[in-house]
Formats: sequence, structure tokens, C-alpha cells
Amino acid sequence: MLQRPKPTDSEADLLKEQQEFIKSGGLSAASVFRRPDKRRGEAGGDAQDAHIGHTDESQRDVVTIEDLPDELPSLTPAPPKKSRFKNNRVTFEDEDAGVTLDRHDTHISAVLSKIVERDTTSIPISLPEVTGMAFPKVLHRSASSTQDPFPATGRKKSIFAHQIAAQRLKEGKLPLHLPSQTPQNPELSEQNLPPQRNMDIDLSNPPVSISRLVSGQGLGGPNSSDETRRIHRENQDKLLAMSQSEILEEQNKLLYQLDPRLVEFVRSRRAESSACKHPEGKSREGSVHFSSGSSSGAVPFSKLKDVTMTEEEVSPQSANTDLPVRPQKEWVHMDQVEPDKLEWMGNLPAPRKTRTKQAMQARFDFNGTLIPPTEDLPTHLGLHHHGEEPELAGYSLQELFLLSRSQLIQQRTLALSTLGNILSKASAGEYHSTLKGSILSTLLDAGLIFLLRFALDDGVEGVMAATVHALRALVVCTEDEECLDLTFSWFRGLASFPLLPSKEEEEEDDKSLDDILKETAKEKEERKTDYDVARQDIVKGLLRMKLLPRLRYILEVVRPSPRVVQDILEVLTRIARHSSSSATQVLDCPRLMDTVMSEFLPTSWTTPSLPLPQSVYGLPLACAMKLLRILATSGRHACARLLNSFGVRERLSRLLSVEPSELLLEPREALRITTESYRMWAVAAGYGQACDLYIDLYPALVRALQSFHRTLAPSDPLLQPQLQRVLALLSLFTQVTHTAGCHQELQLGMVSSAGDECPPPPPVSWGHVTGLPAPLLGHLKSFVKALDHPEQRDISVILMPAYLLYFAAFYRQLSKQSCFQPVETLHELEQLTSGVLIPVISHSVLQDLIKNLKSSSVVCSDKSSHVHPDTSPSLPGLACPGWRDRPGLMVSSSPFPLLTGLMLLLETIVGIHKGLTCKFTGLLVSEPVIVYLRSISQATPTLSHSQAWLLHHEHHLIYLLLRLAYRSVPIESQVAKHAPLYHQVALVLIPWLLPGNENLAHDLLSTLIFSKDFISESHSGGPEAIELGELKLREDASHHTSPSLQTVGALLREACKNLPSIRGCFLTHLAHMESSVLVSQNALLGRSPWIKTHLLPELTGPILPLDWPFLPLVSLYEKTGASCGGGLVVDELPHGALQTVTQCLQWLLVLEVWREEALKVILPVAKLARLSCVFLCSSDLFLEKPIQKLTWGLFRLLTRPSRLDSLDLNIPPPGLASFQDLYSALLTQYEAVSFGDRLFGCWILLPLQRKFSTPMRLAVFGEHVGILRSLGVTSDQLSIAMERFTSPPEDSLPLVRLYFRSLVTGSLKPCWCPVLYVVALAHVNSFVFCQDAATQEVAAVRQNMLRKIYYMTDEVLKNHLLLFRQAKQDSKLGFDTYAQLPPVRAKHLEKVVGLQNGTCNDRGGEQ
Repeated sequence: MLQRPKPTDSEADLLKEQQEFIKSGGLSAASVFRRPDKRRGEAGGDAQDAHIGHTDESQRDVVTIEDLPDELPSLTPAPPKKSRFKNNRVTFEDEDAGVTLDRHDTHISAVLSKIVERDTTSIPISLPEVTGMAFPKVLHRSASSTQDPFPATGRKKSIFAHQIAAQRLKEGKLPLHLPSQTPQNPELSEQNLPPQRNMDIDLSNPPVSISRLVSGQGLGGPNSSDETRRIHRENQDKLLAMSQSEILEEQNKLLYQLDPRLVEFVRSRRAESSACKHPEGKSREGSVHFSSGSSSGAVPFSKLKDVTMTEEEVSPQSANTDLPVRPQKEWVHMDQVEPDKLEWMGNLPAPRKTRTKQAMQARFDFNGTLIPPTEDLPTHLGLHHHGEEPELAGYSLQELFLLSRSQLIQQRTLALSTLGNILSKASAGEYHSTLKGSILSTLLDAGLIFLLRFALDDGVEGVMAATVHALRALVVCTEDEECLDLTFSWFRGLASFPLLPSKEEEEEDDKSLDDILKETAKEKEERKTDYDVARQDIVKGLLRMKLLPRLRYILEVVRPSPRVVQDILEVLTRIARHSSSSATQVLDCPRLMDTVMSEFLPTSWTTPSLPLPQSVYGLPLACAMKLLRILATSGRHACARLLNSFGVRERLSRLLSVEPSELLLEPREALRITTESYRMWAVAAGYGQACDLYIDLYPALVRALQSFHRTLAPSDPLLQPQLQRVLALLSLFTQVTHTAGCHQELQLGMVSSAGDECPPPPPVSWGHVTGLPAPLLGHLKSFVKALDHPEQRDISVILMPAYLLYFAAFYRQLSKQSCFQPVETLHELEQLTSGVLIPVISHSVLQDLIKNLKSSSVVCSDKSSHVHPDTSPSLPGLACPGWRDRPGLMVSSSPFPLLTGLMLLLETIVGIHKGLTCKFTGLLVSEPVIVYLRSISQATPTLSHSQAWLLHHEHHLIYLLLRLAYRSVPIESQVAKHAPLYHQVALVLIPWLLPGNENLAHDLLSTLIFSKDFISESHSGGPEAIELGELKLREDASHHTSPSLQTVGALLREACKNLPSIRGCFLTHLAHMESSVLVSQNALLGRSPWIKTHLLPELTGPILPLDWPFLPLVSLYEKTGASCGGGLVVDELPHGALQTVTQCLQWLLVLEVWREEALKVILPVAKLARLSCVFLCSSDLFLEKPIQKLTWGLFRLLTRPSRLDSLDLNIPPPGLASFQDLYSALLTQYEAVSFGDRLFGCWILLPLQRKFSTPMRLAVFGEHVGILRSLGVTSDQLSIAMERFTSPPEDSLPLVRLYFRSLVTGSLKPCWCPVLYVVALAHVNSFVFCQDAATQEVAAVRQNMLRKIYYMTDEVLKNHLLLFRQAKQDSKLGFDTYAQLPPVRAKHLEKVVGLQNGTCNDRGGEQ
């Protein structure tokens, strides 16, 4: 018995076992069959193949597998492929393969070996024509252009063949190709043809030998072509035997019977055949026929030529297609006309002439100007192209994007420069009135940022230049920079807001995680993609895409043209204005600042040979110095790096040590670079840095100061640059004076601190600046005198504010010095007042300027008349385009610069010499100022980046006016008359103040806001007048009101006595702003060594909320009562909470009675929500007697009819998702701790008025129905008309059912809840007796409810529900009833009750 092979068996063992198995003759476990290879021609079903296979099988080892089917399974995807050509080949066993190869050989040798010359013995030979010319005439293409390029043979003839044919025709001989054209049937000549027919069958041509329709492809057999010809001849014979009328009749029958599509197919086949024979579309008259055996039918060549031209002129294609050009015969490769390819050469269709309301795609020219769709521009401008609308000139944004990625350099450059021009015009607001939507937002959404960044990496300098220009147009606004430069010399002009986009609130996915596991802001920022970052902040996105290294490469390696250099420096300046972190990235970019300093701010240079040099490398640039100034503004550390590490100190010395005329630069550029150098130095001096330069360059500064008066001429073309240079120098003097004033304080601080942190004293001391006031005072007096001269007036108005700011800084610092001599200083101030200030205040120039206060104000301005530049939230700007053409703070007619400087100096002088206060009060009570302040008290300015920087300056002027009023009201009766107005302005200014002005808010709260002098009603009979009014109301009322409601007058009197304590309460709750107040105070007072940065805090909103008078109340609620919101739960109130709430409510009562206009910015729903904190912050605080009285008084004020009309509870209060959530908390609190308090009950009833949302009423009668037992507020205590609860009738069916259920079940009784009992009666009565058309469900509920009322056992409730008439507060029950039902209602009741009775009886019988 054979054994299985073992793993240890060798190959020899396996072979041995195989031999033994074959000898044994045993059956194998499997068999192997060979499948026929059909690709080799082996058919599986052939008997011969099967026999061969069987023979092979007997000679081989066969392996078979049991239970394997013989056929393949049905899941085989497809049968094997068969050879398509094998069955068509005939092969013989004895055929030689070489012979077969030679037979199919197509090589050139096989072709050349089989050439057989044709017999030319029968072809006539024509000798050359004898002429008198020495040489044959040269053949021109024009001579043969009239020949038919497509002869009857269907083959194209060469030029030589055309010449031979023309010569033979001229000699009267037939052309060589004509015998082949002779018809096979001589009898079918032209003479035997029937007359011409005007149908589709063209009988002008001889009959063709082959059918155009019958091809014979479907006929099997070898004689298919002969059969086709026989059929065609029969058809031709039948047609020739028919008359014209018979042909027309048969044709009409065929057209009627056949499918129209088949008819069109036949005609198209005939047209194709005709086109092949006569590609020029020959007509019958133009056809030429020849008869065999005769040469009389030959046509002269000249006539053939004329006929050919005629055919070309009357060609159907040429007649039907308006070709832009007519092809000529001599044109190469124009033998066959293709109209589709010639359409682009045709004339453009005319643009539409009429306007349409349909939006059209915007198109622009190369300058970025929008092209109207109706404008027809000439094509030589290059604005037409082969786009979707070729008739319209200009390029769309999509086409410009496509061209910007073109492979052609010119197209890329043109597209990018056009995009830059479009961006420039969009930022200027030129498309606002003509385009729908924002073009800038459209471009940014389309990926403009990435397009520009990719294009910036282009290696072609022209493309780089166009990209830089477009990038500058996107991120830089020239008008914004110009306005910021003009305000540099204003009060706090060094400070500016960072141009950061407003932060979007992002959903936090990790709220449930621990603080340790939550991602930091830096990690979230790194996780964002470039697209997400650029969509939120363009500048940050550009920085993330490595813009700075690329700009550095362009400046350092490419060394582009002057315009590109200036654009790059302006882009860097805008990036530095973005934020302090962006400025730091500019400073940290490798070799960027080194390149700027070495190439564009060198310490030595040569005079440029041309006014506009071809390269600015090696020359100092003003825009480079401005970049340094903006970088220095970002922080004192950055300024110190520039001064000490980058050599800015040496550049300042080099540029400012000589006059601008000695700088070897163009005069205007020299003035600009000097001005920027002064500004840069002023920024550094604002930190207390670079003051040692003041000592070194003091002679040059004095010399520059003395030269100003001589150079300022009104007719000088360089007047504006010179004025800016003077203002920059005065700003430098002001900052140096502030720094010198801190020297003594710092020196004393170093001694007292004994090693603690204290800035070192600056190198400049007070003695270094005492020599400046004398010459500057002389200049100021000369400017005052120049106000009388019209030619010098404008110069004086521009320069005087800077001088006034300097003297304000000087005298403010002088009063802090140890060398201060009061007597001499007071005498100087009196001389300054009489010699300068009084003449300025009384001068007509200032009076005329003050009249423009309201029109120039940003707070009072009408935004609708302004130019609307195209901006994006991700790229905030200042909205300065067009500022010269509209009123504002910046125009020459604006009084704000001069008036702000004057008021600052007056505030300083009055603070030192209080006796001079009365001399300046006339300015406060002047009519323009009063009108301006009244407008402010009623204004509601909007906050944005475009308004914030101007509001920052206007707030300073308003504050200074209020400071002067604060000093003048106690001593001047004329000013005291307007005290309520000043107080009103101060109240509205508090929530307007922006970050960086915290000191102004703190000062106003400390002085003017809570001053009795400005609440004149408190000491002029105000509380008494309120009490008299209450008594009159009580006497007029016919019912007794609650005593707790008659205490407003006494409460006001007590609140006025408690104003100092109220002030302390609010200042205590603003203690968290102490650090911000100190920073703002240092900047306002000019404490330079303590200033960290000139960048104002990020613009996130005003420093105080609009509802700041409620701040103590809200703070207490957040600490103690926000248990549902996750706040801290405490058992008892913090110490002093009762006093805090009392003082807050007292202040709110004062404002609601006497300063109602100041609180109009707070929504009524917000007031109600904030006062609700009284009930939510504690379980018993609202039960305290002082709180009860004050809250009752406020409730009466909030529920006046005018206030109730404006109350809208559908508006979410600030900080809450909805008022309904707050109301649910109030209901829960009332159920828990109210003890039936009437005040709390009024608060619960107030939102149940009919005009408010239904869910709050459903909550009371559904989820919290238990409170109906303790809600015992009467209609007298509620002080709200019942009509507001009962009218109009309730339309909510679930709520009416709840009303009815509460009445029937006894949950609502008049002794428990009289107000809601009347409300439920009114709505149920109105519902059951309503006979208006309604749905089936509502009608059934009405009838069922009325029936239940009719059969009610409680007669009192039944009579109330049926006989209710109307709510009446002076009634004992709170409502009136009918003595009996009116006839209409009685009839309706009888009808409903009778119908229901009948129905019930029937149903009972059925049961």
C-alpha cells in the first residue's frame, strides 16, 4: 500500500513513489484536462479537436478531481475572446510562410519592384506654343486661381495641370480628364433631358451611375454592387419616362407618406453628394456639360473663368453666412471655407442700448474703471476678447483671475495690475453706487490673498511689481495714512488703535474638559488652516504665508524700481499697524530691517542726478523712516531696539543736524524725511528715550525753530510740507517737556525706592527745557495777530493748536517742579490769558469755527451722506476716502484741533490759577457750544474702527468742556443754568468712552456725575414738585391707592442727600479697572517713563456697558444668586449688600425721574431684567423695607403707559438668551420664597399682558399653577390697566383650556388672585360666546365649554362666566356683569345647549 509523502522525503524518494504508483495502475484522486485555446483557433466543440485532445490525453499524466462539474459555472463573467480575423483566412498546410510574407509586404522595396509604366501611345502630344518671348512666361498663382480646384474626378489638380488644361481649351481641344467624365449612356445627353423641374430633383445635372441612397451594404453575395447599379438604372429609366406632373404627384405622395425625418435624411445625403462634386454650390445655369465624340461642346476658357467667379458670388454658403472676409483663390489652404472658424474675425454685435433691471457681470478696463454694458468702445483699446460676451468691452473678475495664472508674462502682468487698480478704486468707494454687493468681499472669497501670494513668488520682475502694487492696493489706504499723519500733532495724536479685526465668537468644543486638557489660544491658532486664518484676519494670514521673507528677498536681491520699493515699505507699515505682535515679526524677520536701514536710510549718500532717480537704493526715504516710527509706536522695547540695535539714533543725528536744503535731496523729499525724523524722535521721547539727542542737537533745533517764521509764505508750493515739519518739531518739544518734567520725580523715586523697580531718570532735566517757552510764546502771539490777515489766517489756525498743547504740557509739569514759584507763575498765566487766550476766544475766526462744531462732529454726523468705501471685516480701516469733500474733524473748517488745544490749556491754567475761571465761562455758554452739547445728549453714535479713532479725539474735547463746566458751575450763575445739560452730556459720555480713556471715566465719576451742583433739581424744589404731583394724582383718583406707591418724592430727597455714598459705591465696583485707569492716566498726564506703548488697547467695545447704573446690582447677582447658571451659592449676603443695593436703586430712581434721556439707550426689557436681580440674588433681600420702597417707586416709573408701550419682551436682554428663561427663574423663586409679597407679585404679573408671548402665560397656568393661591395683587396695587391683560381676546386654544380648567377646578379664585381671575373670566367668556368662523376643533371646544358652564353647579362662577361684561378696576369684583344675557348671547346659548341636549339623548338611546 502506498503511503503519503513525508516532509523528510527527498526528490528522489518522490520520483520513486511516483514510479511505483504508475506501475500499480491505481486510480488517481484527480485528473487534469487541457482546455482548448480558442485564440489559437482550437474550438472546444469540434470533433477533430476532441480526438486530438484525447490522443494527447493518453500520452500525458492526467489528474482528475471527483465531483467537479464538466462545465464552467454560470458565474463566469464573460466568454473568452475569439480572433476576429482567423475564420476569414484561408491557410494550407504546405504553404510557405515566406510566400505569405511577400504577399502582404508593404515595404517601399516591394512597391518599387512592381512599377509598370502605362501605355502612352494613344495619348496625343501637343507641342509648346511658339511665342516671341525669349523665355516662357512665369506662372503666377493669380493666373491659375480661377481654375476649379475640385475637378470632376474628385482629385485636386496641381497648378501645372491647371495651366495645361487652360492651354488645351484655348487650342480647342478637350482636357485630358474629360473622357472619364463622359456618360456611359450616350442617349442621356443634355438634349434628351426633360424640362427643368423646380423640385428637389435637380435635372440639370446628368444622371449619375451610382445611387446616392442605395449603397448595397445589406445585400449578401458577391454581386451586390451589380445589383445596386441595376436598381439605380431602373429608377433612372422610370424617372425619365415620367412627365413633370407625374413626378410632382409621386413626390407629394412620398412626402405625405414618409416620415419627415427620413425626408430630411434623403435631402442631406443629396446635399452631401452635391457638395463633394461641386463644393462651391454650382447652380444649373453655371453647370458645364460635355458630349462624347465631339468637341463642339467645349467651352472657351474665358467663359469658364467667368462662370467660376459667378458661382463663387452666388454660393449659398456665402449668401447665408455673413463671413467677415471673402476667401480668395490665391490664399493657401482656403480651398474649403469653414464659417465657424471665421466668425471671430467678423464685426462684433452692437451692445445693448437700453437699460435692464437684470444684474449683469461687471467688466473693467485696465485702469479699473467700471465699463457700462451699454457703452460701445472701439476695439483698438484692447478691451475686447474672445470670452462669453465678446461684444462687451472689458474684463470680468473671473477672466482676470484666469489671466493672472497665464503662461504669458504680459497677460499675468496685465491681469495683476488691473486687479490692483480695481482694488484701489474699491477702497475709495467708487463702486458703491454702481455695483451690487462688495467687490472686495467677492475677491477675497474667491481666493485673492492666495493668488497674490502665489504671484509674488513669480521670477519675473514685472509680475512681482504688479503683484506688489495689487497687494498694496488691498492692505494700504493712502487716505487713512494721510489722516493719521495729520492728527499726529493733535492731543494724544501719538496714540492709535491697533487695526485688528473684531474677534468672532468661536464655539468651544472642549467645555466639558478640565482646564488642563483644554487647548490654549496659541494651540487653536496653530491648528487653523491658512484659509481660516486669512478669512478672519488678512494680515495675520499673510504673515503666516511667509510674506515678510519674500518681501525681504525682493528688496535685497531683486532691487526693484522706486515705486515697488515704496509699495513694499507701505505694506510693511500697514502690517506694523496691525498689532504689536505683527510689528515684532517685522523686526524679527532676518535681514529685513538691516536691508531697510542700509539701503533706504543710509548715513551717507550722493546727490541723485535726476529729480526722479531710476533707483532709490542708497538714498534716504521718508516712507522708510515712517515704518520705523510705526514700529516704535508698538512698544518701548521695540523703540529701544531700533535706537540701539539698528542705528536709528545715528540716522536721526545725521538727518536733523542740518537744514533740509543741505541734505542733497529733492526739496519736497528732504522736508518729508525731516518731518518723519522729528516724528520718530517724538515717539521715542514719548517713552523717555533718545532725550540725550535733545541735548546734543539743541543748537540745530533752536536754529530750525528760528527759521520757521522766515520760510512760511502762503504762496510757497512747499507750504504744506513745511507746516507739517513745524508741527512735528513742536510735538517733539512737547514730549521732551513731559519727559523733563518727570526727571525730578524719578530721581526722588530712585532714592526712596532703595532698589525697587523704578525707571531711571531721563538724561534731560527741567533746566534743559526752560529756554523754550520764550521764543514759542513770541511765535504764538504773532500767530494771534496774523488772524486779522486773511492770507496768514489759515497758517495760524493750523499751527496754533500745537503751540497751545506745548504750553499746556509746560505749565502742567511746571507746577510739579521744586523750582515752581507760584507768584511769578500766576503772573505769567495772567499775561498769557490777557495777551493770547482772551483775544483768541473773542476773535471772529474762532467764533466762526465754533459754529461748525455740530457739522464737524462724528457723534452728531449723518452717516448716510458719507462715501462708503469697500471694506472687509478681516481688514479694518479708518474709512477716510473722500474726507476732504465732506464735513469732519479733519477738514480745515473743523474747530476740533484748535478748540481741543485751547481747552486743554484752559484746564491747566484754571487748575493752577482758579481766579481766571470766570474769564473763560463765556465759551461754555456760547450758543454754538450749547447747541453742540444738546445734540450730543440726544445722539447714539456707532462704534467701529472707522469711527473709533475720530471718536477718541472728540471725546477729549467733550471731556475738557465738562471739566471747565465742573469748575465754573459753582461760581458762575450763567453756567449753572445749563448744569442739567452738562450732567446729561456726562452721563451719555460715560458709556461711549473707548479703551485707553479709562482715566476720563474715572474722573467724571469722581467729580461731575454725582455732584449736587449738576443735579440742580435736588436743591431747587425737585422732590417737592414730585410730591405735589403725586398728591394731585391721588386727589383726582376716585379710588384709594396703596400707600407704598406714594413715596417717590421722599425717596428722591433721601437719595440726593446720599450722593457721596452712591459715588463711593460705584467707584468701588469699578475697582477692577484700577490698572487700566493708571495706564490711561500716565498717557493723559504725559508721564513718559511709565508709558509702555503708544498703541491703545484692542478695540473690543466701550470700557463701560450701556447699563452701567445697574452694575452693582448685576455684580451682586453674579456673586450670590446665579445658582441655576452655575454660579456660587451662598447662605447669606455679603457684608454691605443691603447698602449697595439701596444705593444703586437710589441712583436709578434719580436717573429715571430727572435724567430719563440719559437712560434711553438702555432697552426697557434690559431695565426690567436688571431690576429682577433684586428678587433673584437673595431669598429675603426684596423684603427689606428700603428695598421695597425704592423698587415700588421704580416699578411705578417702569409701568407708565408710555413705558409699557415701548416694552418688548421678545427682544433678548443683553447677556441672556431670552426673557422667558429669566421669567422661569422668577416663577421658581416666587414659589419658593415670595410669601405672597405684593411687590414680587406685580413683577410676576407684568409679563402676563396680552401683547407679550403666550409661553409665559402658559407657564403660569400650566407648570406653576400653584402660585395662583398666593398671587394676591389687587388691580390698584398693580397700577396697570386691566385692558392690557384682557384685550384682545385670547387666540391660543391650549391657554383658554387652562384658563377654564383653573376656574372650574378652583385653582383660581378671586380671593386668592383677583387680577388673573378677571383675566381668565374675560378670555373664557369671550371665547365661548364668539360666533366667528373657526376650525371644527375650535367650534367643538366652544360648544362643549359653553355647555359645561351652563350645567355648572357653582352658581357664582356660572354667573360670572356667563354674565361677564368687562374689566373695571374701581369695581368691588374688578369687573362688571350683565343683569341678564344680551339677546344675541342668549339665543346662541339656547342654540348650543339645545343642540347638545339632542345629541346626548340620541347617544343615550343608542347605548
